[in-house]
Amino acid sequence: MPIDALLFDKDGTLFDFGATWNTWAGRVLLELGGNDSDRAQDMAATLRYDWDAQAFFPDSFVIAGTNGEVAEALAPHVPQMSAAEVERFLAERAGEADLSPAVPLAPFLDGLTTRGKTLGVMTNDSELSARSQLTRAGVLDRFAFVAGFDSGHGEKPDPDPLLAFCTAVDVAPDRTAMVGDSAHDLIAGRAAGMTTIGVLTGPASAADLAPLADVVLPDIGHIPTWLAR
Repeated sequence: MPIDALLFDKDGTLFDFGATWNTWAGRVLLELGGNDSDRAQDMAATLRYDWDAQAFFPDSFVIAGTNGEVAEALAPHVPQMSAAEVERFLAERAGEADLSPAVPLAPFLDGLTTRGKTLGVMTNDSELSARSQLTRAGVLDRFAFVAGFDSGHGEKPDPDPLLAFCTAVDVAPDRTAMVGDSAHDLIAGRAAGMTTIGVLTGPASAADLAPLADVVLPDIGHIPTWLAR
C-alpha cells in the first residue's frame, strides 16, 4: 500500500536525543536538587542517567517514558514539590532545551508535503512541550496533528494515539507510517496496523529496532528515498 501520511515521534526522531537531552538533563537535575550534587546524583541513578558521562543509559525508562512517569520517579527526591509540580517544572524546562534537529526540518518536511504526505507528531512528552519545541524549530505549521501523552488519546506503546491521528486526518492506518527511534514507537505502530520506520538518532541500535520495523534508517532524512523505492 502507498503511504499517504507519516506520524513522527519527537525526541530521538525529529530531534537527536543525545544532543538535545543529555546535557539538559544534568542541568535540570541539579536545579531540582537545589544545586546539591549529591541529591542530583541520587535522582540521576533513579532515572538511569550517567552523571559522570552526562548521558542517559540506553535502558533508561526516560527515553520512551512520559513526563508523568519521570515526575513520579523524581518526586520522592524533591519533598518540597508534589509530583504534579515536578511534572509542570519538567514541561516548562523542556520547552527551553537546546534543540538539535536530526536533519534540517523545514526543507525535509516541506519535501514530504509537496509529495502530498500528511504529517503528524505523537510524543510521550507533554503536548505543551512538543508544541513549544516545534514552534522554536519553526515547523509547527507543517503538522496537521500534534499530541502528547496528556492530549487525551493515550500514550505509546498503546496504538490509540496513533489511531487518533488517522481519524483526525482521515487516512487509513494501512496507508500510514509510524516513524520512531524506540521500541515503544514501533510496537504502537505495529499494533495500529501501520508501516513502521525505525531511525537511529536515539539510543536504540539497529539490532534493537529491526525486529519491530519494516525498515531501519540512519535518520529521517533517508525517508524520501525509501518512499520512492
